Amino acid sequence: MLTLVIGGSASGKSEYAEAHVCTLPGSRIYLATMEPWDGECRARIARHRAARTHRNFTTIERYRDLEHLPLPPDSNVLLECLSNLLANERYGTPSRQADQVLESLIHLARQCRHLTVVTNEVFSGGTDYEGDTLAYLHQLAWLNRQLARRAERVVEVVCSLPNVLKGEGP
Repeated sequence: MLTLVIGGSASGKSEYAEAHVCTLPGSRIYLATMEPWDGECRARIARHRAARTHRNFTTIERYRDLEHLPLPPDSNVLLECLSNLLANERYGTPSRQADQVLESLIHLARQCRHLTVVTNEVFSGGTDYEGDTLAYLHQLAWLNRQLARRAERVVEVVCSLPNVLKGEGP
């Protein structure tokens, strides 16, 4: 099963996704995609780890090449977040595009019991982008649409309030 959780920056989407995964039977894996490039990234990673310590997640830090990551079949995987994963793949060596990222996510979903993907809502920030930034945003928007199409459940989180766009449940 696949759940897509989408929202703007600091919308509460991560907290919602974590709580959602905690309602599912089976083991919990937190698949972290943020690379610790600098002190700010490391501090953010530490805050996220501390916030979920009581939720019994096994954390796997994996920044790219998810199709080579073996997962237990009874696991409930929370991928945090698609925006980071796409950037890692797009700007890494070798460079990979959105269609390849989508294939790796489909591979993950086939391995585990439930995959919950957290992603950022794009194009509502009121800012005009150009060049490669715009190309990245278009790829992220495409990935969001592809995952929403395949997902059994899609939830948009705004101001920590979940709005179920597809599927059932709170």
